[in-house]
Amino acid sequence: MQQSTECRVIIPAAGSGSRMQSEVPKQYLLLAGKPVLQHTLDALLQHPAMRRVLLVLAPDDSHFDRFDWSTYAKSLVVARIGGDSRAASVRNGLRYLQPHTADSDWVLVHDAARPCLGQAELQRLFAELQPHPVGGILAVPVADTLKRADSAQHIEATVSRAHLWQAQTPQMFRYGLLLRALQNAADEGVTDEASAVEQLGLHPALVMGSARNIKITLPGDLPFAEWILQQKEMR
Repeated sequence: MQQSTECRVIIPAAGSGSRMQSEVPKQYLLLAGKPVLQHTLDALLQHPAMRRVLLVLAPDDSHFDRFDWSTYAKSLVVARIGGDSRAASVRNGLRYLQPHTADSDWVLVHDAARPCLGQAELQRLFAELQPHPVGGILAVPVADTLKRADSAQHIEATVSRAHLWQAQTPQMFRYGLLLRALQNAADEGVTDEASAVEQLGLHPALVMGSARNIKITLPGDLPFAEWILQQKEMR
């Protein structure tokens, strides 16, 4: 039987982003005059396979309604079902989609605060994963020398970067597989969707991403992200 090529999109956006040193969650910080989340939605919805996005918010989110999201009226579904962890939010999102989703449908999960996703990387992810039995993630090989620190924050050892990759999003898996992985995994050991799938003994694919596909994490990331977006507009 031919597998479905339908794609569902989940953006977990229930976190507070404490490392940004801001009272406003990072997905709502202004970037080039618009909230970070709006840039993220725009990047995703440019792809023809993504007609609808499920945004998983914290139940007590008081920031979302301060912005005008009417542009996305036909493509954005908002569910205030976020959990205490990323894994819980994505798992709740998968359960929300369950009545209208087949196990063979693709599910793409993307960070709310990763607004510089390029269309070339997104298209590469789709193209390379369509025939893959497990699914995979965007990632980039680690370029810098890695150091392991001791308890006094001194260098304990230099770590080989051979075969090491830095995980990004989107991460894309079949619905049934991802739901099973997140239901079986312990949340504290799951830092992304791929880590849950790995706990099933499976091996997700690494698809070449881009260093420009940054995640807004620290205050200095905002001006860098704005520069990246300006460069994209100039092309």
